[in-house]
Amino acid sequence: MGAPLRLTGPILVGPQEVRDEIWVIDGRISFTAPHRGAADRLAGWVLPGLVDAHCHIGLDAHGAVDRATALAQATQDRDNGTLLIRDAGSPSDTRWIDDRDDLPVVIRAGRHIARTRRYIRNYANEVEPEQLVEAVREQARRGDGWVKIVGDWIDRDSGALAPCWPAETVAEALAAAHALGARMTAHCFGEEVLHDLAAVGIDCVEHASGLLPETIESFAAQGIAIVPTMINIDNFPAIAAPAREKFPTYFRQLMDIHARRDATITAAYDAGVPIYLGTDAGGSLSHGLAPREALRLAEAGLPAGAVLQAATWGARAWLGRPGIEEGAPADLLVLPGDPRVDLAVLAAPTAVILRGAVIARG
Repeated sequence: MGAPLRLTGPILVGPQEVRDEIWVIDGRISFTAPHRGAADRLAGWVLPGLVDAHCHIGLDAHGAVDRATALAQATQDRDNGTLLIRDAGSPSDTRWIDDRDDLPVVIRAGRHIARTRRYIRNYANEVEPEQLVEAVREQARRGDGWVKIVGDWIDRDSGALAPCWPAETVAEALAAAHALGARMTAHCFGEEVLHDLAAVGIDCVEHASGLLPETIESFAAQGIAIVPTMINIDNFPAIAAPAREKFPTYFRQLMDIHARRDATITAAYDAGVPIYLGTDAGGSLSHGLAPREALRLAEAGLPAGAVLQAATWGARAWLGRPGIEEGAPADLLVLPGDPRVDLAVLAAPTAVILRGAVIARG
């Protein structure tokens, strides 16, 4: 693995723990200096690699992409500091990434599970309610401890954003996922579906832009996590505009959610709802946007420390992956300044270190 690497800090091991130095030996973190050989040295503010908890490798606006495109997506995320990805649904087989030491770790949720003709074409495994439980079992086996359903989407018969599944069916699907050791999350833009998901105790909700005081309280009490994807919610006016004349109710719903988006996320944070950073890259959004989403969460009202929890230490613990720990893979960012003071430094790392290898230098 080459010479040991000495990183001199401050090393942000966790929210309350700062070290002066750590070592990278054979690709892993050590808190003890090696007894062999000369060491290379990097200095700066050191942070665990960023986590994008809502990302889509192998997917673009039209569906599955080829391997070269998926490689470019993962590389762009890596070079912008994202070293751990929770892939929140993809129709592509990206298992080949697991054999690449130069790409981020990917934790998969299998393929989206959507109601027939109630989601983006070519994205999802589309089923009817009586097929949902078996579809969840299938994707839970395909994924890495996660499965994702599309909780709400426009219902063209009513012209409104509406739940896709009966609550009792979601409860059965959640139990099936848990029986296979998987957690379940759901895409949700609107308000109504969140009552059902809170009632069944789902593990996580993507976007969660329709949270209201009563559902915020329930989410907080149960520890239901949310991944707000603020840079995607910012696009709601453009998403809603084509529906303005044909589906005015749907248009108004999205515009109302958009108008109160910052207040919603701030209220969720203040109530103690667990929040994690996700970009929704891979559909219509480009990759490598985690530093931008961090700034957007701060603009919405989250303190810098909470943003860093959502993007690094807390997110890694939530996904069962180590941060800066003895013997952990050395997946690290070296930054030119203190991210607790200025989150903008996340977009300008001095170095990106993946499994102990210096992948990129600023």
